[in-house]
Amino acid sequence: MSIEVKNLVKQFNDKTVINDVSFKVNDGEVLAIVGFSGSGKSTILKLICELIKKDSGEIITPEGEDIAMVFQYSALFDSLNVADNIAFALHERKDLRNKYSEKDIKHIVAEKLELVGLKGIERKFPAELSGGMQKRVSFARAIVTEPKTILYDEPTAGLDPISSTLIEDYIVRLKEETNAASIVVTHQMSTITRTADKIIMLYDGKIVFTGTPAELLKQDTPYTKQFVTASLEGPMKIAA
Repeated sequence: MSIEVKNLVKQFNDKTVINDVSFKVNDGEVLAIVGFSGSGKSTILKLICELIKKDSGEIITPEGEDIAMVFQYSALFDSLNVADNIAFALHERKDLRNKYSEKDIKHIVAEKLELVGLKGIERKFPAELSGGMQKRVSFARAIVTEPKTILYDEPTAGLDPISSTLIEDYIVRLKEETNAASIVVTHQMSTITRTADKIIMLYDGKIVFTGTPAELLKQDTPYTKQFVTASLEGPMKIAA
């Protein structure tokens, strides 16, 4: 078991944004966290990778193993070429800085680029790439340290449908290639159905549905029906 979250709570000022959330993600499994905007989805990712601190609860991840984060809009360094973007952690992290020779790093970068279908673009800069290509470079950067956990924050945001499908396919491929436990935060139905093994739905910081994509599509609860049909009518209310 690669990730386990127990009774997680996070507050900002007097508002509880994550309220007693628990779930597990096994190695080689993708969990989709879904819900309307403001439900707390991305906050969970930030808590897992310790970008923010939890108030209470427990987050159990593999001891001594890396957690990779793929940010919503790629977050590549504009001033660095593709190779240097991917190799950034290998050059800058104290525990990795002297582990690999430049020849080794060049080989690792080429290997990761080939894995995401971008062989031979090492010398290009982010501005020369499409949004979908930038996203795949961010995937390559995320897996350069061989993480056991991969977190994706809205991985298809801002992409056209065809590019979104390609990104979804690579999420599945990386799961199979790395055997990592993966969490995908999304509201896009195609991403849910194409990538997820199981789903949790958040509303007002709480889990209101747990199941598979097939179970979500059955719309057996008021929450799943409202989410799948994108209806304004239902138990989930959007803040004005």
